[in-house]
Amino acid sequence: MTVLSAALLLFLILDPLGNVPVFLSVLRPLPARRQRVVLVRELLIALAVLMLFLWCGKFVLDLMHLRQESVSIAGGIVLFLIGIRMIFPRPEGLMGEIPDGEPFIVPLAIPLVAGPSGMAAVMLLGSKEPERLGEWSLALMLAWVGTAAILLAAPFLYRLLGRRALAAVERLMGMLLVAISVQMLLDGLATYLGLPSAG
Repeated sequence: MTVLSAALLLFLILDPLGNVPVFLSVLRPLPARRQRVVLVRELLIALAVLMLFLWCGKFVLDLMHLRQESVSIAGGIVLFLIGIRMIFPRPEGLMGEIPDGEPFIVPLAIPLVAGPSGMAAVMLLGSKEPERLGEWSLALMLAWVGTAAILLAAPFLYRLLGRRALAAVERLMGMLLVAISVQMLLDGLATYLGLPSAG
């Protein structure tokens, strides 16, 4: 996997377009200037959490004696479920009822940006090829910059595209994520069975 393909995968998992309505809803009670401060803070917290999982994930997996292929298969299943939820979103949204007041860490940083699927994906990248941690960090940064740019432009995008167009784009991203997750699952099974990689 190249840096760009890893960045695209992580960008799809972070799902910034799908998060636009939720971010706008959570931040709406705050003054416009405070909204940007909170958004940048939450994005930085999410980046720190994902970097932690990227760099320390291999040690956690070694500690729990998990094999690479089991992580690949599990990661594929998790991403598949996330992709399905993007294609067929629940009526109550990703977060259900959102608490009042200024958000701190929850729900914007975790789990909306740095969710279980993102943590699993970066842990898989870091543990599968630990000698490329620098490249994976770059891929994560690229995905994070793209996510931050979209979320910072959320009010403009919402006015420009509207809820329907954003939902359509999110479903397309979900389809792509499902395809990637199936590939991860097949690669993990091929490794486990000692077959040539499905990729």
